[in-house]
Amino acid sequence: MSKNTVCLWYNHDAEEAARFYAKTFPDSAVQAVHRAPTDYPGGKAGQVLIVLFTVCGVPCCGINGGDFFKHSEAFSFQIATDDQAETDRYWNAIVSNGGTESACGWCKDKWGLSWQITPRVLTDAMAKGGDVAKRAFEAMMPMKKIDVATIEAAIRG
Repeated sequence: MSKNTVCLWYNHDAEEAARFYAKTFPDSAVQAVHRAPTDYPGGKAGQVLIVLFTVCGVPCCGINGGDFFKHSEAFSFQIATDDQAETDRYWNAIVSNGGTESACGWCKDKWGLSWQITPRVLTDAMAKGGDVAKRAFEAMMPMKKIDVATIEAAIRG
């Protein structure tokens, strides 16, 4: 196990979520599925308890702990994309699999986990600061999924 691992709480479907992430994002995989040795507050002996997986190289541990805790926007995965096709691919995969759109490049998967699907052109513009960042930011604000061409036009002024 890695020195630092993102631990994510699921009601009972950590394995389904991990397998979805593994097929959707590069450098992602399910490494192990561990079953509960005995009954526990969120489940029964023999049910999937822990799922070890990676998302874009980030080590994660999914715990099927029951419905005690919910995901919130206070935590999200931010996925950097290189172009509109990649942005569309990840966004559409999450939303079309029971997820929901949000604002400014954010969406939630069907398990309630938040994702930021963020084109590099946007983060690069924000890093430049000044008028470029202001124009890119103002162009982004009314968007749900980020439109790369609109951001590029805003950067040009």
